Amino acid sequence: MRPNSLHARLHTALAEAINEGGPAIEVIVDPGNPYGARIEYLSNEQLPGFTDPLVVVRTSGSTGRAKRTVLSTAAMAASAEATAEFLGLQGQWLLALPVHYIAGLSVLTRSLFAGTQPVVMDLADGFSAQKFVEAAEELTDTNKLTSLVPTQLARLLDSPEPRTIAALKSFDAILLGGARASRDLLTAARHLGLKIFQTYGSSETAGGLVYNGTPLPGVRLREEDGRILVAGPMLADGYAQDPQATAEHFVHREGLRWYLTDDVGSVDNGKLRIEGRVDDVINTGGIKLSAGQVEGLLDEFFTHCLVVPVPDAQWGQAVGLAYSGPTDTQDAFEAVRRTIGAAAVPKRVLHYPQGLPLLPNGKVNRRLVIEQLSGI
Repeated sequence: MRPNSLHARLHTALAEAINEGGPAIEVIVDPGNPYGARIEYLSNEQLPGFTDPLVVVRTSGSTGRAKRTVLSTAAMAASAEATAEFLGLQGQWLLALPVHYIAGLSVLTRSLFAGTQPVVMDLADGFSAQKFVEAAEELTDTNKLTSLVPTQLARLLDSPEPRTIAALKSFDAILLGGARASRDLLTAARHLGLKIFQTYGSSETAGGLVYNGTPLPGVRLREEDGRILVAGPMLADGYAQDPQATAEHFVHREGLRWYLTDDVGSVDNGKLRIEGRVDDVINTGGIKLSAGQVEGLLDEFFTHCLVVPVPDAQWGQAVGLAYSGPTDTQDAFEAVRRTIGAAAVPKRVLHYPQGLPLLPNGKVNRRLVIEQLSGI
């Protein structure tokens, strides 16, 4: 890390907060800053009701109002320890994600708890295979790890050069999260023998706490009325200055504290399966459809796709589809019609030749997509 860079200062601040009880830290997006973000140091008075806060992480706000999640030193340490135990190793991390999101920030905290020095990829001009490879080749530890979002991995595997493949294969673990990865992408990665771990988690869980459908050590899963709850020592303490949201999402069941997610799915023999979100239901003309089910079916036909409810004067809501890759939708829509029904065939459709619009953390910008589909 370059001296006095955002990452170097953040790394030092986190170390001081962990080892010396320094102030809690929040990284805030700041377009006017040369690094695109700035570090805020928070006093106890700014976080009333929280003990031992280490970091405050803002949710992406991709589907609604952003919240400020408060994570303690103990929670971040538990996440790092559980990750290392599950993977069976600790090592040196390559940071390829923005640090104002939990996935990027946790790379730094995991490095601190492991006692290793991370290598930071230069994201000033965006993500590229060349920059990734150059950063990966700076890693010196025997064990190498990184976290990516599916969009990044897809770019790396788009007609990859031998040097790119060698860099990817050098990692003992590639954590893949933040969005759903397409089947084609996962197939391509497995064909190359890449050590991919699909992660499930959020800011409220200090990042991923389920890998390849299996909970990390110390993590418990349950389902209530189709909604997923998770428990473990890595849970956040709540939301800053939002006791109502804290009470709604952090609940107690049978003497144990759980995080009530907005995800719909099932837990079968300890394995987690995510099927969609609570706000995933599309009510079109009185027929209720699962956007996740439609998206899962269409995923086989396109490079990347997103199915969302779009306000519609005639139907109440219409099935909206944003997609990239092949432009012909005939076979895909016929498959939806046969499998789910005519009502599930998308009525508002947008093709994005350059890829779906993304937030800085690699997630699809759902709100922007819905706005654009609404204008059709």
